[in-house]
Amino acid sequence: MQLTAPTPTTERRRTGPRDADGMAVASFILGLLGLLVLNLFLGPIAIALAGVALWRGTTRKGRAYLGLGLGIADLVVLVAFMQADNSVSWSF
Repeated sequence: MQLTAPTPTTERRRTGPRDADGMAVASFILGLLGLLVLNLFLGPIAIALAGVALWRGTTRKGRAYLGLGLGIADLVVLVAFMQADNSVSWSF
């Protein structure tokens, strides 16, 4: 346990790649969930998380691209159902 402030010689943990991997997984899950519910909100969030994960250099590029694709699919499904119902929201 370290009780003093870290000095420049103290090695710091890099959390960037781990955070980017978490964002890639989160974008995939939110994009998948957005196909069923709340696609107006979850689609753009999935797109943003996937973009940030790819920009930060995630090691899970496939999952980030899937999250990006699913986020775009969320918005396409929303537009398709809005056109079919002639309303701002859709229901079964």
